[in-house]
Formats: sequence, C-alpha cells, structure tokens
Amino acid sequence: MTVKALYDYEFPSADRAEVFGDDQLVYVHWRGNPLFCSAACFRVPKTMTFAAFVTSTVHGWAASDPDFDPDSVTEWRLFDAPLSGGQDKSLADLGIGHKALLSFAA
Repeated sequence: MTVKALYDYEFPSADRAEVFGDDQLVYVHWRGNPLFCSAACFRVPKTMTFAAFVTSTVHGWAASDPDFDPDSVTEWRLFDAPLSGGQDKSLADLGIGHKALLSFAA
C-alpha cells in the first residue's frame, strides 16, 4: 500500500549502504522452517568469505532451532536464483550486496 505525504519528504533512508561503510546488511531465510517464518538480518563485512559467513553467522542463528544440523544445509539461493561460486569467495565477489536476501533449505 502506498502512502502519499502531504509535504515534500526529503529524508534519506537510515539503512542506506553508505551508512554502513565496509559492512552491509544481509537477510537470511531458512525456507520451509516454521520456527523462522521470516528472514533475519545480519550486519557483516563485505569482504567476509561465504564460508565464514555461514559458519560464524548463519549457523549461530539457525542453532536456536533444536533440530538444526549444520551438515544438512543445502540449496543456497540469492533472491530467487541458485547461488553458485566458491565458499572461499567474499560476499561481494559472489554478488551478495547490501540488503540481499539469501535463503537455504535444510
């Protein structure tokens, strides 16, 4: 639903990319898990490798589900496209930008 302001609204977004410097916001969604019905948002460095992101950030968050098994994480997607690339590449190198949505199945 759109909202029409009654005046000129000229305030920059508080979560725009330039506010975060060398970091960025990345959303992560565990598809099909009823405990996590929506994506979680994490502030991480753009230069962080995908493997480090998964082990240090995603696994810690997902472990709050007692059924989580880190070895069962599969089918990573960036928005709606399959995520392809090396685990040793940075988030930026994989095309994971500010406010990107990653999802996985487990």
